[in-house]
Amino acid sequence: MAAEPASRPAVWIEPADGYVVARLAHPPANPLSPVVLDGLAEAAQAVEDLGARALVITSALDGFFAAGADIKHMRTLDADGFAVYGTQMRQLFQRITELEAISIAAIDGLALGGGLELAFACTLRIGSDAARLGLPEVHLGLIPGAGGTQRLPRLIGRSRALEVLLTGRQVPAPEAHAIGMIDRLVPAGTAEQVALEIAVQLARSSAPALAAIRRCVESALTEELEPGIAVEAAEEQALFVDGEASEGFAAFLERRPPVFRTAGGTGIANG
Repeated sequence: MAAEPASRPAVWIEPADGYVVARLAHPPANPLSPVVLDGLAEAAQAVEDLGARALVITSALDGFFAAGADIKHMRTLDADGFAVYGTQMRQLFQRITELEAISIAAIDGLALGGGLELAFACTLRIGSDAARLGLPEVHLGLIPGAGGTQRLPRLIGRSRALEVLLTGRQVPAPEAHAIGMIDRLVPAGTAEQVALEIAVQLARSSAPALAAIRRCVESALTEELEPGIAVEAAEEQALFVDGEASEGFAAFLERRPPVFRTAGGTGIANG
């Protein structure tokens, strides 16, 4: 765990070589209060400003990724204020989803409600054996309102999503991995480490190729097979003509790591 900054912001933003870490640090359980949402927006802005390949969202608190929306804050809101709060959360999560960078949630502890919806907005989810995931809003007389009812079925299917949503139960990490709520299951205490290792790898990869892979996979979810293959073919041709395939070919033949361009035009060796 990183050393605690003196200023104690709700989200510690840590730029690295080709990626950015956003570390939630809002005791006692990282509720998604407006200051946390603002901090995550600053992290997304840092990713865009730096042209980073990856964003890792993790926690500085033991036992929690994020425990959900800020119920104490919601109790103070009228209907208009509640709508504004929900809109802020939904827009932020969609911004994270639409980043050109690959976003990675490192979950080592509880990810509940809005905290889990934040993880669902990310490209990848790394979960440790200690993770427990749930959408308990039904117990509050609410529903997940920041994309949970929409992203969860896309990850695990209709029937499984309904069971998780209707019961509001906490899903243990091995089950969450088996049904697709998390993408990689790792030993307790190592989710952040593994997420950072992936971020380093992504930082050394070709940004055009990463973006093309994401577009192709999205087309697989929305297109029939033949149109999807056409999308894939067009993306591959574009990478050959305008991307960084020439550097990849040269590096392979010269038996060296490829040096792909960064946003600023310099290179990062994939070694």
